[in-house]
Amino acid sequence: MTQRQSPTRSANGLAQPLGHASLRRANLALVLRHLREEGSCSRADIADSTGLHRATVSNLMAELLDRGLVREVGTERAGAIGRPRRAVALDGSHVGALGMEINVDYIAVHGTDLSGRVLVERRIGFDAMGQGPDRSLAELGRVTRRVIGDMKRAGASPGGIVVGVPGLVDSGRGVVAFAPNLGWHGLPVADRLREELGGLRVPVTVDNDANLAALAEFTSGVAAGTADMVSLTGEVGVGGGIIVGGRLLRGADGFSGEVGHLPVDPGGARCGCGRVGCWETKVGFAALVRSATPDQAYGLDTVPTPDPEERVREIARGLADGDERTMGAVAEVGRWLGLGGSILVNLFNPRVIVIGGYFARLAEQLIPPAQAELEQLVIAGPAARCRFMASNLGFGAASRGAASMVVDHIMDDPTAIGSAPVAHNIAGQRL
Repeated sequence: MTQRQSPTRSANGLAQPLGHASLRRANLALVLRHLREEGSCSRADIADSTGLHRATVSNLMAELLDRGLVREVGTERAGAIGRPRRAVALDGSHVGALGMEINVDYIAVHGTDLSGRVLVERRIGFDAMGQGPDRSLAELGRVTRRVIGDMKRAGASPGGIVVGVPGLVDSGRGVVAFAPNLGWHGLPVADRLREELGGLRVPVTVDNDANLAALAEFTSGVAAGTADMVSLTGEVGVGGGIIVGGRLLRGADGFSGEVGHLPVDPGGARCGCGRVGCWETKVGFAALVRSATPDQAYGLDTVPTPDPEERVREIARGLADGDERTMGAVAEVGRWLGLGGSILVNLFNPRVIVIGGYFARLAEQLIPPAQAELEQLVIAGPAARCRFMASNLGFGAASRGAASMVVDHIMDDPTAIGSAPVAHNIAGQRL
């Protein structure tokens, strides 16, 4: 027999059993995730581990093979004299996962196949702050079309696209409610990107960039697997992704993690959100550039907007040369980083605060003052045992997390992927 059906909730709150289609979808997902976690194994092993009947596993496996999500990888023998068993493994080499991020001064891309093979990874400098929403979405569409072509040439068609945006995102509708550093209000990014893609029918989801970066850190970063952590994006603005008990904290409306707008200085500078003294006016990259190299500050019409990596390298050169203005600006950011971090530790008691983006590039100079400030201000003192760690994912953390979210969507619903393409030889005959 198959697994017992888990009830769902109807609109009136009463428990309802899963229908046949929903149960099959759940069982397909169960098998696929088992293969993702355990690697190759036989159908019998899958049945024993999942509690599914062996006949059910065989039936499910036939569908997964037809969809190209698994492949047979040979035989294995149970015991010294047992019958050989045909092993299967996760495949999905023809299924792509495309993660993207559009930020103030760049578009980042990370494309993989279902098994994790990286197909494309790049970052394109682009002044989204200055170009406005229409031109920005047109450029996002152009980049997306080009990347999809690259993925198809590598043998994979995207099974989904997730786009990260720095701001408040209604992910259910694909609408950016408010992105202060981009100047976007109520922008239907998912619908607009679908229009840009024309006839390409690919599911498009939009999410907050810091949430996506946190997912990447939790799954593959320096503190991977840490059940309670905060991930900070070091961009022009500052966003936070919060992992509590191994799960991303989204809040009632999906707007949690806007840590850059914590009010820390009532007499401070005006923020892009319209308020005064937000944390990102103290530690955002725009604030550091303005203090360290005021002649090249963001927003000056006379200054081109280069890739953020180049801006960071210039700050690092100033530190290496012992430039007093640069050293003072970085030290000040470090102190404010620790002050804001102490608020997060008092609220969420994380074990680690992972700092990404430009924070990670300048971590050697930023972490000592930040850690000292945090330890002085955290109410639990040494008992909190929280430390700053520099991310190793660079400015591509959000796009990497976006691609992993696509993979998770497919794992949750393998029926979203059609049958595997049939290989043909040059003469057009099936192989």
